[in-house]
Amino acid sequence: MEANGGGIYDFVQRFQQLQLQRDSHDDLIKDILVYSERTESSLRSENEVLREQFKNATLDLADATKSRRVLQQQVEELRQSISYITSKTEHLKNHNPYVVVLIDGDGCHFQKQFIEKGIEGGKQAAYALRNAILRECYDFAGQFEVVTRYIANLSGLAAATRSDGTIEHADTFKDFTLGFSQGLASFDFIDVGPGKERADTKIKEAIRWHLRNHNCKQIVLAISHDSGYASFLDENIRDTESRGRVTILEGVPTHRDLVATKLPILNLNNEIFRAEKLVDRRLLDMRAMPITPPPTVAGMTPLPPPPTTPGRRKSSSANILNAMEINGKGPSSYATAIKAATPPPQISIPIPPKLSNKTQAVRRERSNLWNPGPRGLDSPLEVNQSALDNIKKRKDNNKLCNNHYLRGPCAKGDGCCFEHKYRPNEAEKTAIAFLARLNPCTSGQDCDIGDCIYGHHCPSTRDGQCMHPYCKFKISEHPPNTKFRNTYQGIDEE
Repeated sequence: MEANGGGIYDFVQRFQQLQLQRDSHDDLIKDILVYSERTESSLRSENEVLREQFKNATLDLADATKSRRVLQQQVEELRQSISYITSKTEHLKNHNPYVVVLIDGDGCHFQKQFIEKGIEGGKQAAYALRNAILRECYDFAGQFEVVTRYIANLSGLAAATRSDGTIEHADTFKDFTLGFSQGLASFDFIDVGPGKERADTKIKEAIRWHLRNHNCKQIVLAISHDSGYASFLDENIRDTESRGRVTILEGVPTHRDLVATKLPILNLNNEIFRAEKLVDRRLLDMRAMPITPPPTVAGMTPLPPPPTTPGRRKSSSANILNAMEINGKGPSSYATAIKAATPPPQISIPIPPKLSNKTQAVRRERSNLWNPGPRGLDSPLEVNQSALDNIKKRKDNNKLCNNHYLRGPCAKGDGCCFEHKYRPNEAEKTAIAFLARLNPCTSGQDCDIGDCIYGHHCPSTRDGQCMHPYCKFKISEHPPNTKFRNTYQGIDEE
């Protein structure tokens, strides 16, 4: 029984072990089933996401394909538009090509054969200039229009041309300018009136404008006489394309500063323009006048010659004429002639007659009279010291612009470095004019500008002495025998 009982126990234990294994097996299967379910659910979710993404990708692809086709059509349309615009632009750029000729009448002058004929001569000059320019265009001559602007001070240029002997009456030159404008529709004479550098300013602005215009194929500048254009050309014409569109037309020999710009120079062999500057023939005619010394009376000292009206040349002076003939040279300037002239002999007696106080005052007044040259003395200015001090105390950018306040709006506008907004009273304007006259005019006594603001002789001479310690005027621009301070630094005589 024990043995049998022990055997049953073993079966029970073995059954229990088998039961445990079966439970473990069931758990394993159960875990596998749970894991599978979870995995399947996860995969099912991912599959849904992928299907949604695939659907969206398919829609995006269809949309992108459609957009690409639209863009391709737009690109093709833009290409056609660009091609059309390019051809149209090229057509417009070459539709009305022209060559512009800008003439600075202050130094570039037409031949006498044109001017003396008046209106008819002006027309001939216009046609001759147009034909000469077109000859330089070679095969393109039939395509280009020639536009010409003749810019100058009409009254001043007419007077200078008359003084040169080219014409007898100033009206003849005015008729010439009318003919020049009437000859061709694209030719104009522009009167800028009196004023320093007004023609220069207008020509410079015209250069800037035509450089920006693609229809302008060439800018011809008749400015060979004026070195003041050199810095402007260097500053504004830098690139190769611009330099290829600018030519200097030579009348008088081209100034070395303009030659240094290395721009092309066109010479028409003087068939239209003069190769020399205008000169005052009245000075040359004076050399042929008979030299007759003024009569004197024994026992009396001859009086000095009567004063010459400012702005007129002296009509007779033996000593000046003799000075002009030195070394066989012509009259360079009245100042040089006066300096080189020998004073006329004076007669004196041991005891000169006693003169009254009134006569002595008259002679003292006459002895102070002095004419520096053709232009004469500048009109005197009565300066208020307080106003002068107010103007002089301004420094740097606060200084007043002389051109703006004395001759009208400044041509530089906002580009000027001096003050334009201040409103001076009349006394201060006079002080501005006085200070401006301390600077010598570059043309000296040859200046023909009526409202020139610069000095044409030293305004600082008092009682035979120059009172300015650093005077800028030449010795010849002071009265004869003027004494200077040790600090005098005037311009040397040429």
